[in-house]
Order: sequence, then structure tokens, then C-alpha cells
Amino acid sequence: MQGRLEDGVVHLPGDARQRFHDSRGYGRPTGGDDLEVAPVEAAHLLSRDDIDGVDGMGLRELLARTGTTLDFVVYKDLRDRGFYLSPAREGWPGATDAAGADFLVYPRGKGPWDGEVEHRVRVVGERESIPVSSLGEVVLAIVDEDGDLTYFDTEGYAPEGTAAEDLPADLDAELLSDRALVWDGVDRLYQRGFFGQRLYGRNADSGPLQLSLLEAAYLARADALAIDEADVVSRGRDVEGDRFDRRLAVYAALRGAKTVPKSGFKFGSDFRVYTEFESVSDLSHSEFLVRVVAPDHTFVPRDLSLDVRLAGGVRKRMVFALTDDNGEIDWLSVSRLTP
Repeated sequence: MQGRLEDGVVHLPGDARQRFHDSRGYGRPTGGDDLEVAPVEAAHLLSRDDIDGVDGMGLRELLARTGTTLDFVVYKDLRDRGFYLSPAREGWPGATDAAGADFLVYPRGKGPWDGEVEHRVRVVGERESIPVSSLGEVVLAIVDEDGDLTYFDTEGYAPEGTAAEDLPADLDAELLSDRALVWDGVDRLYQRGFFGQRLYGRNADSGPLQLSLLEAAYLARADALAIDEADVVSRGRDVEGDRFDRRLAVYAALRGAKTVPKSGFKFGSDFRVYTEFESVSDLSHSEFLVRVVAPDHTFVPRDLSLDVRLAGGVRKRMVFALTDDNGEIDWLSVSRLTP
């Protein structure tokens, strides 16, 4: 069987609908027995010797002419894993769910005729830029320079915890260049709220408490410290510019969601976050990492992979807080996926 390429679509004649769509989920029926398939689908049929060619072209020529090599790598991998999938093209099955995707992948054992989509997949090369605003409810299929595939699931996230907040009032605090010191009321802040770190060391049970500027600003806003929030914020902007405001918005939102955010420096992130907390004495492991980014942030796939790999290596979820200048936050979770 020879296909015909016209206007970006490969037309297959004869009994193609019965052979390829009705039994195996390829293409879109056009009425009768003929079938239209996307170039990547035709390439897959060529690779299987299910069709003889397209306008006399073999697989090599078709991939070069249509520029579908990366799509083919992903399409073949998912087919080999036992999935039926459709190109996310206008007029193709499931196209109403296709925004931001290249393929619609159906649950195993189901096809385009069932109307149920398992994954919306977007194909990305290793060196492409990925606007963070384009992510969420889509699976990234990243093809590296060796042709290997890594899948990342991206979805919205809602931080939620169980920490109860019990703050003191008007504690005396000393504002320093990049932190604040509290000398009295330390146990209540540290043990029951996990604010700060003891100046004498993690295992010390006495002495002053050192607070980050984020913690100091949050506590000053809540009147827990007898210092002016504006002074702390001004100091924070001196240290890290306008980014301090975005990080403070995220810190406050995490506390408002009854979670406990702490520095994520050791993990290369802005925060490590505890969702279940009663006291420092009963501290469990943090559950997720947060990196604060602007809504117009653009990822490089390699950097995204590093963040997710590091979080997975320490058994934590990687969450990005898309925070604008007004403090509005959208939460995005990214994790490795094995389809």
C-alpha cells in the first residue's frame, strides 16, 4: 500500500480504515474505507512494514521531508509500551483536549473511540526552551541528544499541611544585615513553630534564636516581633532585590496553608517544606521542595531535569511557585513519570 502526502496529511487507500484505525487506533476516518494519518503515524507504519511507502518515499525520506524525527521517537516508544495515541491535530480524535500537546495518549486497553485520555504529551528536544506558563496538566517527553527519552508529569498543586500556628507577641528582636536575632521567647518560636535556628547550634537547648529575613518579616507582620515589617523587607531587598518580595509571598502562603517552610539551600531550592508538624522534637522528613520563579520564567530542559532528579533522589516532590510582582501564586508540581 502506498500513501499520498498532501497538505500535511498522508492519505491511505483501500481497506486502510479497517486495518489501521478500527483495530489499532491510527489516523482519522474520512468516510468509506480510506484513512488519513499524520506523517508521524505513517512513519510508524513504514517502520513496521505495514505500508510500502508514501509518494514513493521510505522512512528516511519521509522523516526528513516532514521534520517528524523527534515526534517519531516518542510515538514509537509509547506504541511499544502498549498505548494507543493520536496526534493532537485539528480534526483528529480528542483534539478538543489537545491544547499545548503533541499527542493524546489513551489508557492501556483503550483507544480514540473510547473518549478517555490518560496523558497529554508534549515533545521537547534537549535544547529547547520551555516557558513555565505552558506547563501544567501535560507530560513533557524530552528527547536528549542521544535519542533517549525522559518523561516529566506536570500538574497543578495545592500545598496543605497540619501545622497549628501559636505565635507570641512583641518579642524583642535585633535586625542584622541578613538575619534577625531573638533572645527571649525562643522555645515557643522554635519548638512549636520551627521558626529559625538556635545560634548555639542545632542541638542546643538554650541561647538566642537566629531568624532568616523571611521569617522575621513574616513574624513582624503578625506582630510576633517588636520590629517594623517594612524595615525587615527593606533589608531583604538590599540582600536579594525584588526577588525577596516574591519569596516572602511564597513563604507566607506556605505558612497560611499550615505547612512549615525552611531553607532549601542544601537541596538547591528556595524551601524545603514540612506538611505534618507538631514540634521540633517530633520532626519528620520534609515532603517537598519549592523553587520560586516568575510567571514568565523559561526552563532549560537540563535544569528542569536536575531539579526533579535531585528532589526524587531525596524522596521529595519538586514544586515551582510561579509568583508575580503582586504576590499571586500558581503552584506547579513536576515529577518523573514512567508511562
